[in-house]
Formats: sequence, C-alpha cells, structure tokens
Amino acid sequence: MYAVVAHHYWGSPGGGQLVCAATAWSLDAMGYRPVLTGTFKFDPAKYREWYGIDLAKYSAVTLPISARAFGLWARLWVWRPAAKAIKKYKPDIVFIDEVTYKPLLKEKDFKLVEYIHFPFEVVVDPRFKGTGLAYGEDPYIMERYGRFPLNLYWKIFVKGLKRYMRENPFHAADAVLVNSKWTAEVAKMVYGERPAVLNPPLPPNVEIVEKPRPFEERKPWVVMLGRFSQEKRYHWVVTEVAPRLFKEVPEARLFIFGGAATPTLQAYKERVRLMAQNAGLKVAETLDADAQVYLIANAPRRLINEVMDQARAFLHATVNEHWGIAVAEAMARGLTPVVHKSGGTWTDLVEMGRYGMGYESSEEAVEALSKALLNGAVYPTWEKTKEVSLDHYVAKLRQYL
Repeated sequence: MYAVVAHHYWGSPGGGQLVCAATAWSLDAMGYRPVLTGTFKFDPAKYREWYGIDLAKYSAVTLPISARAFGLWARLWVWRPAAKAIKKYKPDIVFIDEVTYKPLLKEKDFKLVEYIHFPFEVVVDPRFKGTGLAYGEDPYIMERYGRFPLNLYWKIFVKGLKRYMRENPFHAADAVLVNSKWTAEVAKMVYGERPAVLNPPLPPNVEIVEKPRPFEERKPWVVMLGRFSQEKRYHWVVTEVAPRLFKEVPEARLFIFGGAATPTLQAYKERVRLMAQNAGLKVAETLDADAQVYLIANAPRRLINEVMDQARAFLHATVNEHWGIAVAEAMARGLTPVVHKSGGTWTDLVEMGRYGMGYESSEEAVEALSKALLNGAVYPTWEKTKEVSLDHYVAKLRQYL
C-alpha cells in the first residue's frame, strides 16, 4: 500500500516540512509505503540532521525545476508532482498540506487528507476584510509581502490560486485537519465547519527534559529560534524590546538562532544586525565574543541546546503564529515561553498563560521577560510538550485515516 505525502518545498527546515516528514514516518509505521512529492528537488538525508527522521528510504517525485527564489509560487504547482506520483504508484492515501489540489479531484480514487496550516481564503477573500487576518491587516503577511516588489509577487500568486485552489475542503477531502485550536476557529469562520486539531509533533531529536536545570543555575539569557525572516520580527525585538530590557536587566543577553540558507534570509539577518547596532546594542555573530545580542546563523542543534539549557526565557515575536514549533522545542528544555497573545502558540502551547506568559505591546514583552529572568516563575512546560511527541502524533493521525 502506497501513501503520497505532498508538500510544495521540502528543501529547508520549517513547520510544514516537519508535519509532512512526521506524517511520512507515521504512515510508514502504519504499514504504508510513503512517496514524497514536491516542486523542487531536495536531499531527504537532511531530515535526519534537522529532525531525526529518516526520509532517505522513501521514493520522491519532484519537478525538473530549481527556481527556489519563487517558493511562494511553487505552492501553485504542488499538484503536478502529486499527480505524477498518483499515476505511477496508485496510492490508497494522499496527504497534502496545500490548497492547490483541484486538478487531483477529477479522477479521485484514493483517500484524501488535507492538513491546513492556515486558511488562505481569509487572506485573499474580500469577505474577510476587517478580521485582522486579511492581506493588509495581518502583520504575519504584511511583514513579508506588504511592500514593493514583494507585494506584486503576492498579487500574482493570488491570481494563480483562483485556478488551482479547491473550494470548500470539507467537500473535497475525506479528512480535514489543522495545526491548532486557533486555526480551527479561523477555519470554521471560513468553511462553516470546525476541522479536527492535530498539533504538529516535536521532532524526535528534540529531547523532552523532565528535570531541567533549576532557575538558580541558569543565566538571565533570552533565546529566540527561527529562520531569519521578516515575519519572525527580530527587527522589532532589537529596536523596541531589547534596549528596554537591558535597562531593566543590565546583565541580560539575547541569543537569536536562525536559518539563513538563502540570500533573502542572509539579507534580513544583516538588516537586523545593523538595526541592533543603530539602537546602541553590542552585537556579535559568534558566541565567544562579548556582546548583548548574538545573531547566530545555521547553528547545529547541539549548540542551540547548550544555550537553551543555560537560559531562563524564550521569546517568540511572531504575531498570529499558526503553531510555533520553536516554542515547543524551548518548552521541552524548561525555558519560560514569552509569546504574543495571538495564534496557536498562545492558545495551544502556552494555553493562554498556563504554561508561560503573553504580551501585546513591547512594554508588556519587556515586563514579562523581566519577570521570567528575575523572579524565577516556574511553569511545568515539559508536561505540555509530552502531549506533542511523535508517538502521540502517530496515534492521533491513525484516527483520521
């Protein structure tokens, strides 16, 4: 029995890639033979390094193109390699985390599972203006696609959606899953039905530390983790939060670990460095330097874990984050999470204050971080992260197949 796992771009680590890798591993554990499909060629062996999941043994079907700079547009073509795999392997199941699969429905003789990271309709449909989530309103989208020339890039993408996007997923798919309770409520607003929630898992190479280092043995350090991309709002942190935090807690240090594998990500990292320096902060790009802010690109997991095990707080700055796997990774090592009061990070991981702290403004962020660094607030974060283990993911996914 074959099962196709379709994703638009497997070539870099991220939340969507983790979900699809975990799904392939889960399907394998259930007795299926996974086939991975994507628009661009990729190295499956990287997934062992990134997540501890071995994808190298699975077949892969991709298109003969490599225009990775147009990754957003690649979402429009995700159905093409999936169609090739369906024709060749005749799978029993197709798992897809994109909306652009309308052409696959013409001769559908397999079980289709759609995983929604966020309903695109909210962003592109004029009916949802005023929700705070539409294009022009949602900081998550506007930080990246709000200015020229990327706003034109976005508009072309939206036009392509009309051609390939399925309509109501509850009419197209056999099962509709989402990553968080917050996303489920947004989906209900759009489609009229509430999808089942299947939280992304922690990767198996992330240890859940049941007895993390005590507060007293840690340092007043703040960690951030995620690719160097605008929606992560590192620029906001180094200009609006960090200068105030260092006044409140002079001995504090900020460590930003991020992927910077493309010219766009590298350019953003450089922009953050310059903005931090212009804000009067001492910046370094290696850990052996004396600085207030450390910008560390493409760090190995070992190094990230070493710093996390010495730090007291984890800051997540993205607004309307749909899930937030980096927050879960930090919670697994006992850090106090400080997140924006929006998105699935707030509703599902921090559970609106049960497992960490939230903020809405830079002043509130500084206040929360100061408490986390000085007052020794302890949250049972490891209890929460046990609920998002890979074994838990397999058991829940099995219910929908």
